[in-house]
Amino acid sequence: QHYFIQSNLRFTMAGDEIKTELNKVGLAGMIIFYLVIFVSGLFANWILKKKKDPDQEGGKVQSDGMMLAGRDINYVVGCFTMTATWVGGGYINGTTESIIKNGLVWTQAPVGYSISLLLGGAFYATKMRKWRFTTMLDPLQLKYGKPLGALFYIPAFTGEILWSTSILAALGTSLRVICGIGDTPSIVISAAIAMTYTLFGGLYSVAFTDIIQLVCIFVGLIFSIPFMTTSDAVTIPLATHDVVLYPNKTGGFFGKLKSEDGGVWFDYAIMLMFGGIPWQAYFQRVLSARDDNVARTLSFVGGFGCFCAAIPSIIIGLIAMNTDWAATAYPAGELTKDNYKLAVPLCLLYLTHPAVAFIGLGAVSAAVMSSTDSSILGVSTMFTRNVFVNVFYPKASDRFTVWFLRGIVVINTIIAMLIAIYVKTVYGLYLICSDLVFILLFPHLTLVVHAQRFTNKYGMVVGFSLALILRLLAGEPVLKYNAIVKFPYYKEPSTD
Repeated sequence: QHYFIQSNLRFTMAGDEIKTELNKVGLAGMIIFYLVIFVSGLFANWILKKKKDPDQEGGKVQSDGMMLAGRDINYVVGCFTMTATWVGGGYINGTTESIIKNGLVWTQAPVGYSISLLLGGAFYATKMRKWRFTTMLDPLQLKYGKPLGALFYIPAFTGEILWSTSILAALGTSLRVICGIGDTPSIVISAAIAMTYTLFGGLYSVAFTDIIQLVCIFVGLIFSIPFMTTSDAVTIPLATHDVVLYPNKTGGFFGKLKSEDGGVWFDYAIMLMFGGIPWQAYFQRVLSARDDNVARTLSFVGGFGCFCAAIPSIIIGLIAMNTDWAATAYPAGELTKDNYKLAVPLCLLYLTHPAVAFIGLGAVSAAVMSSTDSSILGVSTMFTRNVFVNVFYPKASDRFTVWFLRGIVVINTIIAMLIAIYVKTVYGLYLICSDLVFILLFPHLTLVVHAQRFTNKYGMVVGFSLALILRLLAGEPVLKYNAIVKFPYYKEPSTD
């Protein structure tokens, strides 16, 4: 059987650009799933106000409740929100894109991020929660002083805000295909919904909605895969011997790892495993746990969940590689390199029944907010506590701090939206900032947590400056400048 959405969706081609008219199925799915998420966030805020915890006075949400949900996150909620923080729309779509473009061997994020969560749980979560910090910058300010420790907010801010931006930008592109609406309305609506429930309930609302979003992701994608495999345009079910694992010269499903690429592969692996630790979105969950045992457990379960969540995306990548796109209603006739990032929504659109597409497309669009709200709240919490309160206004009242935090959430959401709308190289900038988080934040966070006696503010300044200089001298293809210092196993950047 062929399951096409020809009655609800019409495509036209303008060069390599795909333009769509309004898709009623995709739009309905997005609206319903967004309403569910929004109402869930407001409901969580209502529950928070009803709770009689030490962080509540007269039913008013206090700063500890906004930032850390009153340190009352249990095992179930904690495991869901930890997993959902990493498993967003960018993770789902990016994994499938990497499978098609580079093969399984180069799809390092699922394993790398899973290991980073396991390492975080084993070596960081227990101590950070036991010391009752509020943000990951607290131990840095405690050791190096509040003004100098606030310096680490710069790489943390750029990494977190561009993480949100890259997800929103990817969402705009996906929803143009899913619903036929423009990038800008998609970005603005999604960011506004995430911002609204975050403003009212803080981390409690974010964590509660994460449960809904993660269930949507797993159920929506897993439910859709059997329908994809039964399409006449697909040369499988996976159980047959007709699976094409090597359909092209790039190495197909498994990909190729040449000896000269070993240095690049290892560099990415190290950055993912260790660079995935120093993120406020991660430590906000750790520090909001009821105790250090919960903090450690949710890190371990989150690592396992992060890996499992990539399996449906990997399978969809295999399906996309074994699909005769010319036999579908896809106007391009084949899945071009520029549209690999759209493989998940395209497979849902062209290889499933409209009712199945409704569920799958709604789940994909709703998945984006599970990472966006986390990073926006995290970066706003760091600025409020570690910069505004600790450095500029130590006497700020708790009520004033809460309202200041809400204002910063609005500002950071607007910044992320504007970058996502107007900057075309967001993902490249995010990779650069992730690199800076790894080389500038991770070493010093490790030292203040595990080796305080061997570091001081003078060593920190020297190490911070030297790491930044060496990174700048190593060149950056995204910014189109070549390396001045070529380290061992250096490989010239590709020109394609």
